[in-house]
Amino acid sequence: MYSYFIIYKPYKMLSQFVHMPKKKVLADLDYNFPEGTNALGRLDENSEGLLILSNNKQLTHLLLKPENLHTRVYWVQVHGKVSTEALQKLEHGITIRMHKEDYFTKPCKARVIDTPGNLAQRGHPVSEDKITTWIELILTEGKFHQVRKMTAAVGHQTMRLIRVAIEDVLLLDMKPGEVREIKQEELYGKLKIALP
Repeated sequence: MYSYFIIYKPYKMLSQFVHMPKKKVLADLDYNFPEGTNALGRLDENSEGLLILSNNKQLTHLLLKPENLHTRVYWVQVHGKVSTEALQKLEHGITIRMHKEDYFTKPCKARVIDTPGNLAQRGHPVSEDKITTWIELILTEGKFHQVRKMTAAVGHQTMRLIRVAIEDVLLLDMKPGEVREIKQEELYGKLKIALP
């Protein structure tokens, strides 16, 4: 019997269960996961937000299949004031470096948003002295450090990065480190994947 979970991965935690020296990992969460549970996709150590966990390896393949274009929604706090031109560049696709080669990102949606309400506190908060802008990016791909590389390519360093949705699976009011079990039928429905 497979189990499925959605979690709020905290800042400064790796998206893995295998222990690493002086690093926090998913095994440090206050939850007794079934054997074989892994993250379906990743968030880098400095990013936070929605992760899906399961001991069903088949779901990983379904999520990562190129023909299954699952939207991922990110709230990104970047350094500086973001122009309309920068947003348009992000939306139309932009060249970033991936594995020592140029990669042109797929079209996405980008817009400036208000500072999200009820933001979870973070161990290393972004200085309030800095001029920053919150933007929402909706991507259909998730390359290594893609969001950070995209914002850097238009001249804005990412200061904080939160994934808030994968298709209709939403972070909502979850808190860092929180774990919620979800039924297979509900998860597959929200991900728009046919049940096996």
